Amino acid sequence: MSTAQHRAEAPNVVRVAVVTVSDTRNKETDQSGRIIIDLLEAAEHVNFEVRMYEIVPDDADQIVNVIRYVAKHPNSFDAVLINGGTGIAGRDHTFEAIDSLLEKRMPGFGEIFRMLSFTEDVGPAAILSRATAGIYRRMAVFSMPGSTGAVTLAMKRLILPELAHVVREVRKDRVTM
Repeated sequence: MSTAQHRAEAPNVVRVAVVTVSDTRNKETDQSGRIIIDLLEAAEHVNFEVRMYEIVPDDADQIVNVIRYVAKHPNSFDAVLINGGTGIAGRDHTFEAIDSLLEKRMPGFGEIFRMLSFTEDVGPAAILSRATAGIYRRMAVFSMPGSTGAVTLAMKRLILPELAHVVREVRKDRVTM
């Protein structure tokens, strides 16, 4: 079956949790979380339902806990989109938290994100990003940097065009397992 056929079979409704990892932002100052939500709500071919929006501190245990919470509700969520904490500074824990949970990794997301960042925006500093994606308990997990430019790039070029297709694959597994 071709990618086009898979996309044609993708669900019309995708239920999403949006999580911002930050020690300083709140819902009034979280521009990146707002961009994610606005882009999901503006999508034309898929109804992305934002069912949860949280801001958690950059603490590995709290990041893991929010992902586990979302995964415990498979009838409410298909995906969690996380922004923030993906750098290499000592305070950045998102990658380790997510990587410890992922059962299947989608390395292409991080690779292509860094390539696009390199060519379109940040140049060689793209190597500092630890954007990642994968599957945890039959739920798609995407983690992107927290800057507004990075979120916009990841959402428009990678996540929005493919999220329903990814969810199709994950839902297919939910039925057969």
